[in-house]
Amino acid sequence: MLKKILGLGVVLAVAGAGAGWFLSASRSLPEATLAALPQGDAARGEAVFWAGGCTSCHSAKGAEGEDKLKLGGGLKLVTPFGTFVAPNISSDPNDGIGGWSLATFANAMMTGTGPHSENLYPAFPYTSYARMDVQDVADLFAFMKTLPAVSGKAPPHELGFPFNLRRGLGLWKLLNLKPEPVIAAPAAGADVDMAVWQRGRYLVEGPGHCGECHTPRDAIGGLDYSAWLTGAPAAAGDGKVPGLDPSSELGNWSITDVAYYLESGFTPDYDSVGGEMVEVQANMAKLPASDREAIAVYLKALPNAQ
Repeated sequence: MLKKILGLGVVLAVAGAGAGWFLSASRSLPEATLAALPQGDAARGEAVFWAGGCTSCHSAKGAEGEDKLKLGGGLKLVTPFGTFVAPNISSDPNDGIGGWSLATFANAMMTGTGPHSENLYPAFPYTSYARMDVQDVADLFAFMKTLPAVSGKAPPHELGFPFNLRRGLGLWKLLNLKPEPVIAAPAAGADVDMAVWQRGRYLVEGPGHCGECHTPRDAIGGLDYSAWLTGAPAAAGDGKVPGLDPSSELGNWSITDVAYYLESGFTPDYDSVGGEMVEVQANMAKLPASDREAIAVYLKALPNAQ
């Protein structure tokens, strides 16, 4: 009897290990999606680039002007899970992504899967980029191919066990990679321009990845969607990232106030943008005015908005 129990235990352990290995594997976009990836347009891709904030993490610290388009990486993000280092995503074919195909780029952006089928760390906000339209992804890739090549690989991440095991991220992604929208559309008859609101939702929840900083996370680093945009502890360092929901200071701002802040960096009280939001606001200022307004419309129409 003991031998049978031990044998059953071994079988269950092997089966469990096999299931875990299967479930933790990286995932790719469907073959049909990859086969139908559209031609990218670099001119359109520039707006996607600024909406996505690529330069905030991948250019040199303090870079200004044209140097912000040199995406050699190296920025360190110190978190409770370890220190993540932004990689080189310039057009360099050896040290950057110049040798990538559009399919490889789309998989990284939308499934968090790298060029060697490895799971990428969610310090790269693919949990938001997964909501992007494939045309925007193609346009972004086309624009990034026009940017300067920067030689030199960024240093590796500084992670201890078990966070240095990428395989386990496959299980994390099963729980946290959700490409569907976070906020449902307002009810019929709501006093909001639905086309503008939908554009705002797309920008905030997708390429703008606002929730990655402004939403609290659970014990394993997944976003708590029940507290969407209510503020969160800063991912790196001390302090708190403010909320963008109706109960936050933003709840007292008008749509015009929010849009102007994104354009100018000035609050309704004539205070100026500070902290890590400086980079974000600089990126948002490069978007069309209609996009900044759409973001404001979405934020002001969050549930229970004033």
